Amino acid sequence: MIDPVNKSKIPDEWLERSQMPRKELEEGIRSGMLVVLSNGSVLRRGFTTGTTAALAAKAAVLSLGGDVTRVSVPTPVGLRAELDVKAGKGHAVAVKINNDHESDITRGLEFAADAREADGIIVNAGQGVGIVTRSGLESKKGQPAINPRPMEQIRAAIEEAVEELNLRGAEVTIYLPRGKEISKETLNSRIGIIDGISILGTTGFVEPWNDHLGEMKGDLIRESDKVVLTTGRIGIRYSTMLFPEHTVVLAGSRIDEALEAAHGDIVICGLPGLVLKWGDPDMLKDSGFATVVEMLELDPGNERLKKAFEGAIEKGKGARIVVVDRDGTVLMDSGDGI
Repeated sequence: MIDPVNKSKIPDEWLERSQMPRKELEEGIRSGMLVVLSNGSVLRRGFTTGTTAALAAKAAVLSLGGDVTRVSVPTPVGLRAELDVKAGKGHAVAVKINNDHESDITRGLEFAADAREADGIIVNAGQGVGIVTRSGLESKKGQPAINPRPMEQIRAAIEEAVEELNLRGAEVTIYLPRGKEISKETLNSRIGIIDGISILGTTGFVEPWNDHLGEMKGDLIRESDKVVLTTGRIGIRYSTMLFPEHTVVLAGSRIDEALEAAHGDIVICGLPGLVLKWGDPDMLKDSGFATVVEMLELDPGNERLKKAFEGAIEKGKGARIVVVDRDGTVLMDSGDGI
């Protein structure tokens, strides 16, 4: 089978080791909600803040035509996300589902939306959605912290509801009653986002993480003579394009752990925020910049960038270090070119 979210191949022997009934397991994988590990254990994906916001937004619009108890929305990877909701008279609440990611503090958080018919599609951010106060983030300074991909997802979900009810359009306001409170447990204030959480997600799904998943990734790395350790979904996309002969493994922020298991031809590839801060965790200290991206945009010649890249090369112990931008541009490469 192929995992429809990360497009990786799932060996049949992993499926055979699972205690879950085969039909149920395969259905869960096809839906994007289940991840199988090498020992046959199963972890649950969840929905991103972007998907949950889209579910609330669509439910609010649909409820202009009557009560709604379940809704389905598209995700960026082509799958549908479905969730039970409470919605009526243009108001909806969707609760972000539990998952097996140990650090996801937004599990169980309520996303609310209010909708009314309007000309065209209008998306507003209300209470509990953060506001961007600095440059260098995907959302522009002064705007709500809703990244472009989830904004597209929200608009697509609203458009489905508008078409279903044959409306002219809809204006939807998304808000989180506990968003400001929860944001205090995130790094948002340190990177220039205030008064709420960020609405994020590149695939629509939250990847699980626990020690067993770390073991599985360790197995993949140890079995590969050519491996790319990457930092996130965008890193996976471009690593696969740049290094088609390599096994690409999502290491996230656990680069050191992944590196210990790796051998042979090793590449560390990802966005600057993780790769360079791995090279020099203190690179932003007293710099006047909130993020690495902000530093790159406003002061690309900053000596701290060079120092952090050199630190990554040293910590890589012979691994090739490649830093890519969100559009796939190679910003830094310790090799001889690709």
